[in-house]
Amino acid sequence: MRITNKIMQRNNLTHINNNKVLQDKLSTQMATEKKVSKPSDDPVVAIRALRLRTNVTEATQYYSKNIPDATSWLNVTEGALQNLSKVLTSMIGQYTKGSNGDLTSSDREIVLEQLKALRDEIYSTADVDYAGRYVFSGYRTDTSISFPNKMEKHYDITQQLNNDAIESVTYIKTTSGTGADLKDVRNMDASNYADITVTEDDITSVEVHRIRLSYDNLDEAVPTLNRVTGRDADGNLITEPIGGGVTTVHSHEVPSAYELASENPDGIYFVPETGELVMGDNVYAEMMSYKDDATTASVNEGEIRISYEKSSWEKGDLRPEHYYACTTTDEAGDTISYNQDYLEGIDVEKQVIEYDVGFNQTIRVNTTADECFDPNIGREVDDMISALEDVQNLEKISGSLNELLKNETDETTIATLNSRLKAVDRALAESKNKMQKMFEHGISVMQGHLDDANLAITNCGTRSSKLELIENRMQNQKTTFETLKSENEDIDITEAAIYLNSAEMTYTASLMATGKVMQTNLLNFL
Repeated sequence: MRITNKIMQRNNLTHINNNKVLQDKLSTQMATEKKVSKPSDDPVVAIRALRLRTNVTEATQYYSKNIPDATSWLNVTEGALQNLSKVLTSMIGQYTKGSNGDLTSSDREIVLEQLKALRDEIYSTADVDYAGRYVFSGYRTDTSISFPNKMEKHYDITQQLNNDAIESVTYIKTTSGTGADLKDVRNMDASNYADITVTEDDITSVEVHRIRLSYDNLDEAVPTLNRVTGRDADGNLITEPIGGGVTTVHSHEVPSAYELASENPDGIYFVPETGELVMGDNVYAEMMSYKDDATTASVNEGEIRISYEKSSWEKGDLRPEHYYACTTTDEAGDTISYNQDYLEGIDVEKQVIEYDVGFNQTIRVNTTADECFDPNIGREVDDMISALEDVQNLEKISGSLNELLKNETDETTIATLNSRLKAVDRALAESKNKMQKMFEHGISVMQGHLDDANLAITNCGTRSSKLELIENRMQNQKTTFETLKSENEDIDITEAAIYLNSAEMTYTASLMATGKVMQTNLLNFL
């Protein structure tokens, strides 16, 4: 084959161009510090780079954003729960102090003020937020647990209970047959105290049964009581009324709901001011017989449903939508329903908020209000405060009557004062005994609430510990993926510099060689 100058020229140009392409490739690698600048440079490296970059991005999202956010949420939650635990512990301390029968009036005053302060602190703790989101309100992170201000808003509430909610309480009767109330003596003076015609024989105590609803100051609409009995052929729950009907009796009426219930074993009486349902012995026995049938997993035959209405809310009252099935209306007049699935008689999944903190791994960060901020905590404290105030008021009445006796000389008046004083002292003795028993019982009740709070703290701490382990693992995974990504994409600068220098020398040499070769042609040999 004859090699012409044209062939040599074309071959030299091709080789020069190849050397230039190599030089360009190496200089591009030096500039970008990457092995490939487009997929066609090396498809295998490019595909692996896409996968590893995705892994690095996900690991960075988990490690640098999701995990710190979840950690902060858990820290805020745990801090609030720790505060709740301290408040409940302080309450138990006050209850223990109050159960001491030798307390003076000033001691009781201190306990009273402490309980009021602690009661207000409990639910304000529930409204703690993280980055503008309430941490105990489930999915409704824009809604506080309690009402921030006094307001009017109508709710229809259905509270689901079992017979554990029925309790026996002592009622001390301080009224006479004419309707006079011994406690009104504190508003009398020497000229008209005799109008309160209450004697020692009028002071009695009765044991009654009640259900204390989660709210007081309810609307006067009569509540409905139903029990769950089973399911029909279509799977719908069957309910039936409890008792023969409910009668409304206001707290100021005489006879009181407690007296009526003690006299009528079949009666159920509703006190809207205190949010109590007081029942007679027969109704109590019937409701205590309700038991869940273990053979019917989808029905709780021991469930008692009480539907009632409330429109007036005080600052600090708990919002019912976080606890119960209820309905209300918005500003446009549209009906809003909450938690209606509670009434289906099946286990309802809690409003769990989870964060993605790893590859195919999530962790729960929230604790819902019903797990720790039980409405009965405040109701229990309110009862205790009421019992303390009754004792304090009777002590003041007793002191006032004793002062009047010191300066009185009329025998008839002295006899009347002594009669009133005997009635007051008996009522005071009964009230002190009731208060002490309530304190003793309240210690175990508050200990139960404290156990719930500590369980919530434990669960929160367990999640934090798990999250810490995940964080360490994600840190290692992130480092591993970044190393693999670098090994796959990044060049060795030293090696690339040597190759580039070699390519430059090769390119220069090829130019020089081509220049010398192309100077000679066929005419030089003719």
